[in-house]
Amino acid sequence: MVVKKSMYPDEMSYPLVLRACSSLLDVDYGKMVHGQLVKLGFESFKVVGDALVEFYRGFSEFEQKVIDEKSVKGLGYWKGLIFKASQSGSLGSMINLLRASVNLGSLSTGKAVHCLVLVSDLSEDLSVNTALLSMYSKLGCLRNARLLFEKMQEKDLVVWNIMISAYSQRGKPKESLEILRYMANSGVRDDLFTAIPAISSIRQLKSIEWGKQMHAHVMRNGSDYQVSVHNSLIDMYCECDCLMYAQRVFENVTMKTVVSWSSMIKGYVNHDQNLDALSLFYRMKSDGVKADFITVINILPACVNIGALEQVKCLHGYSVKFGLNLLSSIISALLISYAKCGCIDMARKLFDEEKFDGKDIITWNSMISAHAKHGDWSQCFELYNQMKQLDMKLDQVTFLGLLTACVNSGLVKEGREFFKEMKEIYGCQPSQEHYACMVDLLGRAGHINEARELVKEMPFKPDTRVWGPLLSACKLHSQTKFAESAAEKLLTMEPENAGNYVLLSNIYAAAGKWDKFAKMRRLLKEKGLRKTPGCSWLQINGHVHEFRVADQSHPKANDIYALLRILEFAIEEAGDYPAGKVSCSFHTGEFTIDFW
Repeated sequence: MVVKKSMYPDEMSYPLVLRACSSLLDVDYGKMVHGQLVKLGFESFKVVGDALVEFYRGFSEFEQKVIDEKSVKGLGYWKGLIFKASQSGSLGSMINLLRASVNLGSLSTGKAVHCLVLVSDLSEDLSVNTALLSMYSKLGCLRNARLLFEKMQEKDLVVWNIMISAYSQRGKPKESLEILRYMANSGVRDDLFTAIPAISSIRQLKSIEWGKQMHAHVMRNGSDYQVSVHNSLIDMYCECDCLMYAQRVFENVTMKTVVSWSSMIKGYVNHDQNLDALSLFYRMKSDGVKADFITVINILPACVNIGALEQVKCLHGYSVKFGLNLLSSIISALLISYAKCGCIDMARKLFDEEKFDGKDIITWNSMISAHAKHGDWSQCFELYNQMKQLDMKLDQVTFLGLLTACVNSGLVKEGREFFKEMKEIYGCQPSQEHYACMVDLLGRAGHINEARELVKEMPFKPDTRVWGPLLSACKLHSQTKFAESAAEKLLTMEPENAGNYVLLSNIYAAAGKWDKFAKMRRLLKEKGLRKTPGCSWLQINGHVHEFRVADQSHPKANDIYALLRILEFAIEEAGDYPAGKVSCSFHTGEFTIDFW
């Protein structure tokens, strides 16, 4: 009657109505009340949730569904549930408790239930052991999961799949494939739920040979009928640097999902095939496939890499149209993209428009990194102070952005303070990137000895990211002796990188050591190494133009080089003109030069 008159009960009314339904044993009417309170959002109230559990307690087929959906689980509720399970000792109660432990994210609760299983003499039951194994795996306790797995007398396909998947998801691909081998030797036939985590493990190991074998196996076994298996194969081949095989798998998928497209796009972007990634994205749109937030995040770097700012704006508009801009990950990706395309104001606008409580650490770090790359150290420090005022936990990425700002602005004192603060106050262990920033900062300022001492004190072996800035600093400050030491390390680590040979040869030339200069150049020639030419992109009227050093492939190459010759002549003659009297402009694809 109250509802019919458009007057809705409050959270205190529903428990009374549910109690009446329970007394009348009217489960159908109770379910109608349940639906109504869910529709109005009252299920989040603890008093209503408890009333629902109490109502459904007499109807066991519905009870667990309500328990799983309860948003508030107090200590008394859990004690009562465990006590009930211990009293009944039934399989269903134990399994439901284990599932609830996973939902709660409580390993200690799961272990307590395991103890109940043991005292209830249910440790030999396959369904209970499977639930236990799943609980330990999902809560990250692989040691207990493996002990339980080894003790299980009966293992079906589900049990094997749980262990294979658990190791794969926790970054232990070798152990995952080891379980797969044991499974095959046991005579258990795998299925697609075996194939997907196994392919993921191979992807993590980047083993193309194992990947091919697994691909052949799933085809023979008939497990490749599911598109999810094909998507995993595409990911695996891309990670193993075999784009050709990934393309073949992709093209052979008849019922492509958005994941199929997104995986292939990501593969192209990760291998610097940005134009191919954009082409595939347009093909995806023309095929009527709606891009999700992952696809947008995957395609944005391709736009940034070729300087396609207009495409970034289009993706921003697409995100707003379909509500993807409500996701923090999308905001961060767009923010980074605008910043890298030179639109720092647009990046900051995105950041400022987002509410404080909606900004996670990734968003803050993205904005700091954006300002750092644009040399705006004052904005970086301002954001850093705001984060401290909000009692946010600064992480390694935060300090990497701050150190980058110090490097780009030459702030040695501040850099030293940040490096010390991240270790002593925030307990962040510096990585190779942090040490590389500090070496670069000290080296540019001429503190070569301090930079060398920092490298010696590193708790792990420095890689090319550290030795590279040190070598550049030695060149900048004509420290030939130290340069040779750094170059020796670099050449050992990157024997095929022509840039290192060129840099060292230039150092020798500046120092007048022409014999060593000639030796470096001879090594370059003997090894057949060439420095990768620079590449630039320019977007004009929606079209992206690519240019390389001494490139003749552009359709208007003759016009471009003709204009360059005019510019050279104009620059030579510029001395005859007052400053600012020579200007060049580019209009609708045609080059013009004006003399005012």
